[in-house]
Amino acid sequence: MNVLILGSGGREHALAWKISQSPECDQLFVAPGNAGTLQVATNIPELGKSFDSQGKHQIGEFITKHDIQLLVVGPEAPLVAGITDYLKEHEAFKELAIVGPDMRGATLEGSKDFAKEFMLKNKIPTAASRTFTIDNIEEGLKFIQSKSLPIVLKADGLAAGKGVIISQTYEDAQANLKDMLLNDKFGSASNKVVIEDYLKGIELSVFVLTDGKDYLILPEAKDYKRIGENDTGPNTGGMGAVSPVPFADENFLKKVEERIVKPTIKGLQAAHIDYRGFLFIGLMNVNGDPFVIEYNVRMGDPETQVVVPRIENDILPILFATANQRLASERLKISKEIASTVVMVAEGYPDAYQKGKEITGITDVSEALVFHAGTRDENEKVLTNGGRVLAVTGTGKNIQEALDKSYSSVQKIVWDGYYYRKDIGQDLLTL
Repeated sequence: MNVLILGSGGREHALAWKISQSPECDQLFVAPGNAGTLQVATNIPELGKSFDSQGKHQIGEFITKHDIQLLVVGPEAPLVAGITDYLKEHEAFKELAIVGPDMRGATLEGSKDFAKEFMLKNKIPTAASRTFTIDNIEEGLKFIQSKSLPIVLKADGLAAGKGVIISQTYEDAQANLKDMLLNDKFGSASNKVVIEDYLKGIELSVFVLTDGKDYLILPEAKDYKRIGENDTGPNTGGMGAVSPVPFADENFLKKVEERIVKPTIKGLQAAHIDYRGFLFIGLMNVNGDPFVIEYNVRMGDPETQVVVPRIENDILPILFATANQRLASERLKISKEIASTVVMVAEGYPDAYQKGKEITGITDVSEALVFHAGTRDENEKVLTNGGRVLAVTGTGKNIQEALDKSYSSVQKIVWDGYYYRKDIGQDLLTL
């Protein structure tokens, strides 16, 4: 089977690493890819950077030329832009298996407002909220005064994981609302702003693979979003992750399945949304009860880097079955080992940072997996090419053993101006 993965991050490297191990995989391409995917697949650097009509056409041409049988869409942008719809509308691709929902399904991530309405309609537990635009900003400013502190503000559209602000004062919340709606703080993503109640609890992510009818629940994970230790500073795309999550016991995960997963799948069916792919459910555990913070329509990054290594069986037949609505016959075999990943980022991230720094020491790592995110290969050297650069994943019989492998491996990798959090997973050691 010839497979094409769209994307260039750590998530895509982890998926490529796993798919490349399948005896059913003949040729594996990643577009545009990074220096890590280059080790397990063929990169197509000129592809997958744009998803306008020309970009979609070029992807279609590549699929035809290389007889691609399975397309796995890694990030959210091509899904929100309608890559799945484009390919399904063309007769030439009617046999192509696609892991990734259509544009309507992708709106679950593409619009926080849409997701909130979906949850309300399907009685899925979530924080109370209202949505505001520039047209009713004065009403929004008054609404803030009626809420309890802290207050959560979310950009409605895609903001690379950075469009959520938790304000500790009314003045800060009002200033942020103005900044988002009047000054385009997150560009067009904040043309609408969702203001919602703050949920006090412990955050985690549950991942579902669905063919639109049946589903498999993948290993859950806990992500660490803030740039600073002890969860301080601005949000990032993710600074580390651990899987499984100690507080997500069988009873809690059963609640997630009954109260959230099943009604979500039924809600998609009722809305006639053709959803075949990954569904990321961001949750808050509030006194033992799950509440949905957000939906994402793809795997998380860096959660993929701890979820995928725990899947013991061949993932390629499962992905192919997902795309062809034959998931009912598939089963997952999950390792009981703990996985942790520590993300190494460029100095200055999530604000301005430099690219093009040479990375050394990756080949010295022997007891962990190094997944590339923001990297590129140049003259057989690995250079930084993004804010989040590498995710270093260790596994072990317990959290401490996994973390020890991650951190001892991180210490072998060097470039000018790197940074990583030194407290990933520490909060889980006492649970």
